Amino acid sequence: MIANTENKLKKLLEEHVPGTVLLASWLGKSGISHDLQKYYRNSGWLESMGVGAFKRPKETVNWQGALFALQTRANLPVHAGALTALSLQGLAHYFRLGEETTYLFSSPHTKLPAWFSQHDWKTPVKNIKTSILPPDLGLVNFEEKNFTIRIAAPERAILECLYLAPDHLDLVESYQIFEGLTNLRPKLLQELLEACTSIKVKRLFFYMADKAKHQWLSFINQSGITLGHGDRSVVKGGVYVSQFHISIPKELSTI
Repeated sequence: MIANTENKLKKLLEEHVPGTVLLASWLGKSGISHDLQKYYRNSGWLESMGVGAFKRPKETVNWQGALFALQTRANLPVHAGALTALSLQGLAHYFRLGEETTYLFSSPHTKLPAWFSQHDWKTPVKNIKTSILPPDLGLVNFEEKNFTIRIAAPERAILECLYLAPDHLDLVESYQIFEGLTNLRPKLLQELLEACTSIKVKRLFFYMADKAKHQWLSFINQSGITLGHGDRSVVKGGVYVSQFHISIPKELSTI
């Protein structure tokens, strides 16, 4: 019995990815029963992070290590997106006051477990539930020290930023970030824009791309992208842009 317990513990330690969350469900599938998990916790080999989740003692686990577990152990369709993804890829050089919010994106029916939602990750974490883009389109692998997580590629991330604006992200800041995206891939943008279901996002995208005069814009076939009908007011009392039928903040129009 003792030898069997030690062998399972050895296997657990060999398979564990440092800096990530150990899920009880994943441990169970690996042959470590609920009782054995409890024994390991009481013995100091595991430390609880909430119902159904553990960490190794003395290991620091941040939101990235938790996201790794959600993606690879729980197989949930959730990724880091918008400004968070751009920041990780060094594309959001902008001074922000206060704590930086981490933005995760998932499908509308995805429910993140309580151990994740209720944990203090030392930074605000918002999970944005939306279906404006296909769940797997425009995602890339991002290498952390010991593991890999899935995040939005720059092409998808900027569309997610525009989705969050102006309620969660400032439109002027979004444009300033947009200006620096000189190397976006037209082919991926074409796919994303054709699949995007948000008229507001697409109109803002083309307004900003035209304003920034990005060269990649000329390679996008706009005839295959639906922009809807009628006017859209992004902000109340804004400046109307007739070319794109949107009302935008005055501050943005004068940049």
